[in-house]
Formats: sequence, C-alpha cells, structure tokens
Amino acid sequence: MIAVLTGDIINSRALPEEWINTLKSALEGLFGKNVKWEIFRGDSFQVELNAKDALLNAIYIKACIKTLKKADVRIGIGIGKKSISAEKVSEANGEVFINSGSAFDALKLSKVNMAIKTPWPKYDEDINLSIRLALIAMDSWGQISAEMVKYAIENQNTNQDKIAKISGRSQSSVSEALKRAHFTEIMELESKYSNQISKLIKK
Repeated sequence: MIAVLTGDIINSRALPEEWINTLKSALEGLFGKNVKWEIFRGDSFQVELNAKDALLNAIYIKACIKTLKKADVRIGIGIGKKSISAEKVSEANGEVFINSGSAFDALKLSKVNMAIKTPWPKYDEDINLSIRLALIAMDSWGQISAEMVKYAIENQNTNQDKIAKISGRSQSSVSEALKRAHFTEIMELESKYSNQISKLIKK
C-alpha cells in the first residue's frame, strides 16, 4: 500500500506568479523514498509516496505555500493499493488514486483544506477529526510561522539555534513563531499518524 496526495492551490489566479515556483520547490523537497510528483491543470498536483510519510509531506507543502501572502492549499490524502503503474503519476490507477480523489473532492463540500481516506473507515473518522482540529492552527499560520515550520521540518532533529541561523532570525523569535504555529502538537499528530498507518498496513 502507498499514499497519493491530490491537491490544488486555492485562488491561484489572485496570487503573485511566484506561487508556481514555491510549489515546485516544495514538491522537489519532499521527504522519504519513492516520491513521484506531477503538476497538472496549472494549479493542481499529485504526489505518489510511502504511506507513512504522507501527512508530514502534506504539512510541509502547506507550510511552503503559506510562506506566500494570502496563499493556501487543499490536499486530499489517499491510502491504498496501486493496480496500474505509469511514468506519470496522473496516468496510474488503483484504490489509492480513487481514495485520494475522493478525499480531495470532499474538501470543498466539507469546507476543510486537508483530509485522509483509507481502506479503514473507523480510522478515517478518528484521524480526520484530529486533522480538522490541527487545521484550526495550520489554516491560521502567518507567513513567518509558516516559514519557521518549513525550516523546522527541513531540519528535523536539530536545535532551534540552527533554524535561527538559517532563517536569519533570533532563537527567541523562532521559538515564538513555532509556538504560535502549534508545531509541537502538529508533529505529535504526524508521529501518531505515521505509527498507526504503518501498523494498519502490516495487518
């Protein structure tokens, strides 16, 4: 089983043209093995990757996009089997793509910007409630908070002094921005997701 992220940039036409470079840079910087991605229809994208890495990468893409003023992204995460492989992500097929598309299509109806669909409905119920709660923080990230989250994810297992040097900010301002972003709690959710999904796949 793998994961597929299906996403688009919200109101991309109202944003400065640099958003496309920010999106490409985010997709090029994704974490984990076997990552494939594609941008299509101008402002839409799909990513194929390991299931345990899906939520971390979705949070990372969101942080990258929200470094731009008034920018945000919708992402549907699908978990499942892939039945047809193809060079282009958008030409592959299988349960995982159906789940990802279904999660993405439901975002506008439910008025949320991130959701997961897996083969386990009870799990979906629990994880999507947690994601909706996390989105209260993530949807409210300002540019500086989003930038510090981006740096913190890129430099995991390093101290805030290093992030301060990279970002050109003081350690106290990095700490404050990450606190405002509720970064610790969001990473706890990501860790819980990664552990749970790995166990479910092994069953």
